[in-house]
This record gives sequence, C-alpha cells and structure tokens, in this order.
Amino acid sequence: MHNLSSTRQFLKDILSDAAPAQAMDWLDAQIEKIKKADGQMKFFLAFSQASRRFSKDSLKLSEQRELEARKIRAGFQPGSWTLLQTARTLLVLEIASEAEDGWIQTLDRLFESADMHEQEALYAALPLLPFPKQHTHRAAEGIRTNITSVFDAVALENPYPSEFLDEPAWNQLLLKAIFMQRPLYRIVGADQRANLTLAKTLVDYVHERWSAGRNVIPELWRFLAPFVDEEVLGLLEKVLEEGNDLERKAAALACSSGDHPGCVILLSKYPDLQEMIARGDLSWEAIGKEYDAER
Repeated sequence: MHNLSSTRQFLKDILSDAAPAQAMDWLDAQIEKIKKADGQMKFFLAFSQASRRFSKDSLKLSEQRELEARKIRAGFQPGSWTLLQTARTLLVLEIASEAEDGWIQTLDRLFESADMHEQEALYAALPLLPFPKQHTHRAAEGIRTNITSVFDAVALENPYPSEFLDEPAWNQLLLKAIFMQRPLYRIVGADQRANLTLAKTLVDYVHERWSAGRNVIPELWRFLAPFVDEEVLGLLEKVLEEGNDLERKAAALACSSGDHPGCVILLSKYPDLQEMIARGDLSWEAIGKEYDAER
C-alpha cells in the first residue's frame, strides 16, 4: 500500500503547479476545518464547493511528474485528471484512514449522493484509497454506468480494475469498453488479464457484428491473440483479406503474437505488414490512436 501522506503531498504539489494560489489557499483552509470539525459536514460541503474554485482543465503533467506518480503507486496516471478531480481527491484522502475503515461509511454516502463530476473524481481515486478490496462493488457499479466520462474514470488509465476485479467483472469492463468504442490501449493491465472466457465471448461478438454488416473495433483482436485456434485464425484471415488498412494492421499484429502454427503461414502472405511489425512500426497504442483519429 502506498503511503497516504506522500500521496497527499504529491497531489498537492501537482495541483499547486496548475491552480491559482487563491484556490489553493481555499483548499488549505478547508482541510484545516475538516481536521478540526466534529462529523463530516465540513468535508461534504468542501467536496461539493470545490467546483467553484477549481477548473475542469487537465493537469497536463510533465514526464518527470508522471514518473513520480508511478513511484507513488504502480500504474497511477493522473496526467488526464482535471484540477477539480485532483482537489476532490485530496479532500477524500484527508478523511481516509490507514488504521481503521470506519471512514468507508462516509465514502459510501459520498458515492450515493455524488453528481457526474464528483463520481469521476471518486472512481479515478480508487487506486489511492486504503482497504482497496472493499471497493470492488463500487468499481462494478461504475462499469455499469451509461455516462461515458464516469465509465472512463473507472476503466481508463486506472490500475484498480485489473488488480482487484474478479474475472466476470473484468470481462464486463472490457466488453463494455468495446461496445462503447473506448480507447482500449488506455486500459491498464489489459494484456495480463486476457482470458479464454473473454476471448470466446469476443469471437461470438465478431460473428454477430459481421452478420449485421458491421465492423468491429480494431483493438479487439489484441484480446484474441493469446487464444488463436482454427476459428480465430479464420477470422484473422478474413480481416487480412477484406479489411481496411487499419483493420489489416490490427489483424497482422494479433497474428504476430499468436502461438498457432497457422499464424506464421498466414502472416507470411503479407510481407508489407510483416516488415512493419519487424521494424516496430505497429503497436496497439498506435492502432488505437489511429482509430480514434479516424472516428
């Protein structure tokens, strides 16, 4: 578990780099009031009123700051956080306790009453909260949301799901990200959590989409690569023969990491793609970014 005090200081430092001094003075004053208050009313008020002081502009961290973040907590990527998210996370960490979990009742009240932007901050903060195993039901709730920004707070650049969700919940996250066409390359730990159940579901999904005359998100093939059998090989062959440029790149990349003997034979038919892979010109992140740019 990361050190709460160090985490608070890091968040305060990166927020101070971007926020007006007046806003930081307000935040410091609120934290002092929260520490001295009986009950949590001061905290709830400050959490809500933070939107009056901090903007929804992105932090845009330097590479050095991003490295510091990962030292604070493996997989922690606050670069896409807003100033408001960061301020609210600081407030939540001020009431968090490393010694006992009574504060989780307060956290539950906060989740239950939170508006959309407050939920974004809370879900993105999950990897920083003590007693992480007690928050899996919250993450599962976030996955079920129909609000894209809230789903993204749980699913993207967040190490919590891959570390703590069980396989059914994890698979639900991946499937929903695919349905919503979210950038899969921004899901932390996706390769490590690839599994046969998910792969079988995705094969069925591909058949359904193609039967309806629709394409599938190119990044999908990444999650079939570890489980290439005759059926998956046939799907990859069809994409390589009939797909657009980006789809063919994705199929080739999946084929290049598949263990099935047919992958080598299939890929040898496409020397241009083989060469791109050998040069390191193809990656799932590059494919995901290109797909985002095309939409």
